Amino acid sequence: MEENAPPSTGRPDLMIATEGEFAGWRTWTRDTFESNSGPFWHRFDDDGSVRCAFRVEKKHLNGMKAVHGGCFMTFADYSLFAIAAHELDGPAVTVAFGAEFLDAAFEGELIEATGEVTRAGKSLIFVRGILKSGERPLFTFSGTIKRVKRRVPVSEVADSH
Repeated sequence: MEENAPPSTGRPDLMIATEGEFAGWRTWTRDTFESNSGPFWHRFDDDGSVRCAFRVEKKHLNGMKAVHGGCFMTFADYSLFAIAAHELDGPAVTVAFGAEFLDAAFEGELIEATGEVTRAGKSLIFVRGILKSGERPLFTFSGTIKRVKRRVPVSEVADSH
């Protein structure tokens, strides 16, 4: 392995930052909307909980120079999957999402998300969480993730018999 190469994760779409404020934190690169909206990061704390974060940049702001509501919602959706990471064993999609806007955030602030899986069933995972800047609550959210079966390309089906 090259000296400056990022650590291997076993997933080509999972990147671990090796420098800067989020060194050691992870992000997914497969979702181009999230990648362009972020960068959003997550890490697993020693107690097994998940913490997600991003630093507010000018591109995250609305016309009133506060974080755009769509940015909070996109980050919260990213956080749903990070919080549920220990329950996920394959592809999944968000099928329900609810949120409450509590306060504004501004350029330069560190926004963090924490939460919990409230139930994980065979096909659905229920998650709730909160976004904060320091101790100041900004946004609460809940969502439902549905596990989806991976579709096998016809070429692979034909080759497997």
